[in-house]
Amino acid sequence: MAQPNKSFRPVAEINVVPYIDVMLVLLIIFMVTAPLLTQGVMVELPSADAEALDSDSENPIIATVDADGTYYLNFWQDGKAPIKEIDIPTYVNAELSINPLRPVMVRGDESVGYGQVVRLMTLLQAGGAKSVGLMTESQEN
Repeated sequence: MAQPNKSFRPVAEINVVPYIDVMLVLLIIFMVTAPLLTQGVMVELPSADAEALDSDSENPIIATVDADGTYYLNFWQDGKAPIKEIDIPTYVNAELSINPLRPVMVRGDESVGYGQVVRLMTLLQAGGAKSVGLMTESQEN
């Protein structure tokens, strides 16, 4: 009768090929969806020399008024659906109650009258925003 080879031991190996496949599929999904995640309505911002927000600051609440005078909030239905003027203070107050240090910014189309922008700022302050910033495009010569 033959003696079994005592030096042979089975080695347990982890097959990582399926994990690499899943990782590559996820990478492709993220690469395709990342450009679609930009929020907001297209507006022509006025140009000015201004400092950018700190990169470590909270994501701001962005209220937009487009060329037609329609209002949008970046957290309201992905920033693509218009919001009624009367609802702005309520929704902003709810967002600020979650995080009161969140900055509040206004994106106003260049062709919108000053009164529309001031009205939006008043609505944001009625919602509890202590200070409201204005967004601009950077000037490039």
